[in-house]
Amino acid sequence: MTSYWQGERVRLRAVEPGDGPLLALLSEQEERLGDLLNPPRSAEGWQARARELATADPAADTWTLIVESRADGTPVGSIGVHRADPRNGWFEYGITVGAEHRRRGYGAEAARLVIRHQFEERRYHKATARVFAHNLPSLELQRRLGFTEEGRLRRHAFLSGRHLDVVLLALFAEDFPAGHGAPAQP
Repeated sequence: MTSYWQGERVRLRAVEPGDGPLLALLSEQEERLGDLLNPPRSAEGWQARARELATADPAADTWTLIVESRADGTPVGSIGVHRADPRNGWFEYGITVGAEHRRRGYGAEAARLVIRHQFEERRYHKATARVFAHNLPSLELQRRLGFTEEGRLRRHAFLSGRHLDVVLLALFAEDFPAGHGAPAQP
């Protein structure tokens, strides 16, 4: 049997202490998309963040994984559950795919693996995602995965001197096809 955390194109793995440069690159690329703007962090700060993620409890309700290409083992992004409410049964996930790896199916497959895990193994019933309204490729990805828009927070985030809308999307377990995102067979 193939690993539970592996699809046809991607393998999800834990963050390693040496992943600081990868996390820095992904953050920089997110900033260029207008999706994230944090103060600069030093190389040591990124290494500390990678060490923090690498030593986080893997059984916790929130976590981050690295997305690797199965073809050559190249890290292509990161994915994680950033908010979770086990009592009420919902979680919010987020994904970042490196600029040179976008539009190759990595993000969709990684998302399916994580969503399947949360629905089938952790018993959550609702997945949520928040996307800036101007990020059309990300909105398209969520819709392809089966997410529907639940609402829009108008002028909710302030970035680059202007207020931006944030789209709230959700997917319910019963709308996620059985076996969707199941591991690839050898």
